[in-house]
Amino acid sequence: MATTGFWPVKNRLKEVIDYARNPDKTTDKKYLDEDLYNALRYVENDDKTDKRMYVSGINCPTKRAYEYMLATKQRYGKLGGNVAYHGYQSFKSGEVTPEEAHAIGLETAKRMWGKGYEVVVTTHLNTDNLHNHIVVNSVSFRTGRKFENHISDHYKLREISDAVCLEQGKSVLPPSKFTGNRKKDYWIHKSDGLTHRDILKRDIDQAISNTTNWKAFDLYLKNLGYSYARNSDYRHPSIIAPGWKRSVRIDSLGEQYTQEKIRERLILNQKDITLYAVRIPKRFTPLMELQLEFKKAQRMDGIQLAFALIIELWKLMTGNNIDRSSPKPLSPSLRREVRRLDQTMKEYWLLCENQIDSVQELVSFIEKKSADISVLEADRQRIYNRIRRPKSEEEKEQDKAAARKISAKLKPLREELKTAKAITEHYTHILELLETERDMEAQIKIKTKERTR
Repeated sequence: MATTGFWPVKNRLKEVIDYARNPDKTTDKKYLDEDLYNALRYVENDDKTDKRMYVSGINCPTKRAYEYMLATKQRYGKLGGNVAYHGYQSFKSGEVTPEEAHAIGLETAKRMWGKGYEVVVTTHLNTDNLHNHIVVNSVSFRTGRKFENHISDHYKLREISDAVCLEQGKSVLPPSKFTGNRKKDYWIHKSDGLTHRDILKRDIDQAISNTTNWKAFDLYLKNLGYSYARNSDYRHPSIIAPGWKRSVRIDSLGEQYTQEKIRERLILNQKDITLYAVRIPKRFTPLMELQLEFKKAQRMDGIQLAFALIIELWKLMTGNNIDRSSPKPLSPSLRREVRRLDQTMKEYWLLCENQIDSVQELVSFIEKKSADISVLEADRQRIYNRIRRPKSEEEKEQDKAAARKISAKLKPLREELKTAKAITEHYTHILELLETERDMEAQIKIKTKERTR
């Protein structure tokens, strides 16, 4: 069976093609006899690179794929945007030989893109799972139209791949659907994220598993931060949370989430005597308490404080779930973002290590890192220029060593710059999440005071 997918490539066409046809990945000695392996290594250094194993071009020769694709773009004046699409087709370990994998990949690419696009197909043998890489020009050489990358195209690639696999006597994966054909949801899931519907479904399951009747179920959801846009008096109840633009119908989550099914699940819970002591999650105000704690300790202010607060809130969520008395954030949007904890920790460490605590300090840090990188890149370019015209072989090797040292210095600087730029985008979102949580906690305090009067 084979899994498939593809994604757009921006401004890296030559690098992607070079990676896809990398001879170190397309020839594996264990599949070849020694003479053939040595012959292939020789051919890779020869002008006849079209004979390289497991590399094929569709509508273009592999040796000049980059030139052909670029010429098509120039002919139609479409050099910007997505320059190509990089697809993959990965096979179950041990199910196909390299020859079979390449034949299946080539046929799949022909049926998908062969009528109008230049394509390079290569089979990589450097992992336990044989897999094909497919590089497709974003511009059609026949019509000049750009490939539009609709969700339906991902469906189509999967269907073609399955059909070719079945024709070759190989297994296929069971049918799967993208989330309700929602394109935004599909890409969130591709990055291991959660949508509003995902977190609502999880919270509803939690509410059902801890209650025995609809009234307790309602109260449980309200204490998780939700409110009804349409309550159970309506045929199709819908729920919304702060920060959501629109409500979600509960029964749209699946067959087990109609009013009838939820009531059946609640009635089944009545057999569990431990649930009669209704376990409604208590309403806490962890954000307010954390802010007070940090203020007393005179810990920090500004950007660092925002990052520290949201990290602490997420830690409350990722701790021991058995401890039901521990405070949990109220905002579903904030709970959904817990998947970003690792990245947020990385950004927070950068702020602390460099004593950045204001937007201006962050901007200055980015400018300095960019300047440092530019200086090193200029130095390295001068060395590269000397390497092209070396006075001696010894001087050439010295220059290469010097260039490698500069590259080693550039790597951490670029990583820091990338993280700092991510903070500028993430910071505003964190402030919005904290403001939503703060508003919800304030409402809880007001209602608590009203009840105690």
